[in-house]
Amino acid sequence: MQQKIVLIGGPGTGKSSILREFIKRGYKCMPEISREVTLKAQKDGIDQLFLEQPLLFSQLLLEGREQQYIDAHQSDAEIIFFDRGIPDVHAYMNYLGSDFPDIFIEKSNKYLYTKVFMCAPWEDIYKSDNERYETFEQSVKIDTFLKEAYEEIGYNIIDVPFGTVHERCDFILHTLKHDV
Repeated sequence: MQQKIVLIGGPGTGKSSILREFIKRGYKCMPEISREVTLKAQKDGIDQLFLEQPLLFSQLLLEGREQQYIDAHQSDAEIIFFDRGIPDVHAYMNYLGSDFPDIFIEKSNKYLYTKVFMCAPWEDIYKSDNERYETFEQSVKIDTFLKEAYEEIGYNIIDVPFGTVHERCDFILHTLKHDV
C-alpha cells in the first residue's frame, strides 16, 4: 500500500529542504505550491494574493494540493512525500480568522495521508524572502493552527527533531520503517 507522507509546519521550518533531500535520495515528492501561486499572482499585478484575496489564494491552493494527491495516488511509488497537505489550507484560513466554504474541511477528510510529520519553528534556520513574508513570531502562531487542523481530522502528528537536513530525513525514514 502506498504511503502518503505529509510534512507540515509554519513557514521557514525546513520542510522544503527536507523534501529536496528526499528527491536526492530518489523518493517521489510533491513540492509546496504556494510559491507558484504567489509568483503567478505577482506576474498578474497582485503583490501578496494571500493577504489581498485570501479566499481566492486558498481555493487555488486547495485545487493544486488536491491534484497533487490525485497524481500521487496514480503513481506507482511506494512512498510519496508532500510539502504541506490539504488541511494546511483551512489551517491558514483559521489563522487569518477568515470564513471559508465547507468543501475545505470535506476535502481534508476525503484525501487522507498515511503519516504527518511536523517541523517546529526553528529560529536558527528561519529566513523570510519575496514569497515568505511572515515573521518568525507569525510562523510560531501558524504552527499552532496547523497542529490543531490536523489533530481535528484525527492525525497523530510526529514531531521532527532539530538537526541537519540529513538527520531529519533519516529520522523520518527510520520512523516510517519501524512504525508500519
